[in-house]
Parts: sequence; C-alpha cells; structure tokens
Amino acid sequence: MVLNYIWIGFFAIAFLIATIQLLLGNTEAFPAIMNSTFDNAKTAFEISIGLTGVLSLWMGIMKIGERGGVVDVLARWLSPLMVRLFPEIPAGHPVFGHIFMNFSANMLGLDNAATPLGLKAMEGLQELNKQKDTATNAMIMFLVLNTSGLTLIPVGVMVYRAQMGAAQPTDVFCPILIATAIATLGGMVITSLYQRINLFNRAIMAFVLGICVVVSGVIWLSTQVDRETMNLWSTVIANIILFTIIIAFIAAGVRRRINVYEAFVEGAKGGFETAVRIIPYLVAILVAIGVFRASGAMDFIVDGLGRFVEWCGGNADYVAALPTAIMKPLSGSGARGMMVDAMQQYGADSFIGRLSCIFQGATDTTFYILAVYFGSVGVRKTRHAVAAGLFADLCGIIAAIIVAAIFFG
Repeated sequence: MVLNYIWIGFFAIAFLIATIQLLLGNTEAFPAIMNSTFDNAKTAFEISIGLTGVLSLWMGIMKIGERGGVVDVLARWLSPLMVRLFPEIPAGHPVFGHIFMNFSANMLGLDNAATPLGLKAMEGLQELNKQKDTATNAMIMFLVLNTSGLTLIPVGVMVYRAQMGAAQPTDVFCPILIATAIATLGGMVITSLYQRINLFNRAIMAFVLGICVVVSGVIWLSTQVDRETMNLWSTVIANIILFTIIIAFIAAGVRRRINVYEAFVEGAKGGFETAVRIIPYLVAILVAIGVFRASGAMDFIVDGLGRFVEWCGGNADYVAALPTAIMKPLSGSGARGMMVDAMQQYGADSFIGRLSCIFQGATDTTFYILAVYFGSVGVRKTRHAVAAGLFADLCGIIAAIIVAAIFFG
C-alpha cells in the first residue's frame, strides 16, 4: 500500500512541476517526461534480461548447496543470532543460510551475486508466510538490513574515483565504511523497535561488536598499504571468496553423492522464472523514478534545500552533493550518474566530489530492492518496510555528511 502511494506521488509531483514549467514558458518538460517513460521501460526490461543469466547461475549453485547440506550447516551456525533478529523463523531453518549468503555478498560488494541470493532468501521467507500478500516481520528485517547496504569493500566507488582522476581514489574508503555501518545499525535498531525485538541480549550485542571490530580492522589495514595495493587486494580477495563458495558447494554435493548437474539445472530454471516475474515491478518503479527526474522535481527539491539551509544560517557546502543521496534510494544507476556528475563539475578531490562518493557507498537502492524482492514473491502490503528502510538511508546520509566534514572539511 505504501509503495502504491509513493508511485502515485512520483507521477503527481512530476505532472505538477512540468505544468508549472510549461506555464513559465518551458516547453521541454513534457517531451522529456514521455521520453523517460519509454527509456526507463526499456531499461527495466534490459535489467531483467541481464539478471536472467546471473539469477540462473546463483540459484543453481544454491540448489546444489541445499542438497549438499551446506545451507543447513550455515543455518545451524547462525541460529543463536538469527533467532533473535528473526524470531518468527524456526531455529535452524535453511533460510538462515540463504540470508547469510546474501549478507556476505553485499558486504564484499558483489552486487551481481547478492541479488539472486537475496531473492532465494525471500522465497524461503515466503514459504513461512501465512498471509502471502503481506510482508512478515522477518521479510522486513531482512530487506531493511539489505537496503542499509553494509559494504566492507566499496570497489565500484573507488574505481570511479580513479577514472575521474582522484589523487587518492581510496581516500573515501574509511568514511564509506563508517557511514554504511551506522546506516546498518540504524536500520536494525528502528526495525527492532517496530517489531519489539530486544536488542540487549548476548547474541545481538556480540554481532554489533563484531561489526565494529571488522570495520576497525579494515580501516587499520587500509592505512597500512598504498591505494593500488588496496584496490587490487580488495577485488582479488572478494572474488577468491566468491569462487571458493562455488567450489565448496559443488564439493559438498559430490560428498553427498547427489547429481550436482541436475541440481544446478533445477535451480537455474527457477532463476529464469524469477527474472521474468520481476519485469512488471521493475518497469513500474523505474518509469516512476524516470518521470520524477525528467520533470525537474529533483532539481527543484535540491535547490529548495539549499535555500532553506542558507536561510537557517547553516553551511550549504554539502547541498550540491545531495542529488546523489536523494537519488540513491530510488535508482542505483541514477545515483551513480549523479556522483560522476558531481566529480566532473566540482572535481574528484573536492569536498562535494568526495561527499557524493560517500553518499553512493553509504546505503543501497531502497525502492528498487523493495520492489524487486517483494515483487518476486507477490507481496503487496509492505507494512513498515519503506519507513524503516528510509530511516536507515537517513542515518547513512547524516553519517556521511558528518564523516565527510571530519575527514575532508
């Protein structure tokens, strides 16, 4: 229901802004809006088709892991923590393994692997759902932790900075790590408050402490090596871990004496079906976002925020980077474009350029994730998922501004 109102709101605001521009003599707004509808519908279809191969690959691998017992082992290991964060899921349930695999891929910055693993986890959560059209607490907690975008190795952002001529492409590494960790903790806390989950227990506190230790360790390591070595090893280690997972799943299947080839094909069929099923949801959300951008509504909001901050007597230096922060919950590619544009306009090593990069790495594409993940299992009533996801985004944005001011201000 919330997504319904937001979707209508995008179109309503776009129509209002475009009409105002027409009355002021700008005749380009409505043609731009219509062009964006066709372009984004095509983009949504291309994304779905592009996902088909990756979804088929990883759902095939996950099917081998299920039959080989790997997912069950992961579920048992994670039960002490997961049963606290996801009390609706029975202890030791295989879906915990899928959730862990998704979180691991996200933390390593492996987006192509994270999406199919997340969709597989949603299928498992939907099997436990008694009201198939309504999101469960477990689904919402899972998706909020996804949208908070905890990433230990933001390789993509560092690569873009290198391409844009940054003197130290990795100088945003620590700020991104801090901002994304705060966004994740903020999302977990607000969702727990919604769902009345007690965060003050040994397993969850150990998890939070573990995140802090890992983040601190990665930050320390980044100060010990040069940027070329950091970029090289972050990429290599992430992909070694990923390929090791594939080999381990296959080895587990061989050990269990299952037909790994048939298991893979069976799982891959499900990947193709999922890719086709999410096309309407992708078209809906991307077209609405495209209309919102093309109407000039995004520019209107950013300009208004800048004037408001100045009127309040605040420092508006960071406002020019806000398009990236505002676009990130709506569209990953759109936010990436805003980030590159900020570095082109102000310089990769400017405060605005760096802050845009921190915004890009701090959170994930909230509306895209909710539309795709809920759409893949037919959930229409999202309950507090949008509010909690946007709160996590807000935590990441505020943290990014503060951290950027400390590191680069």
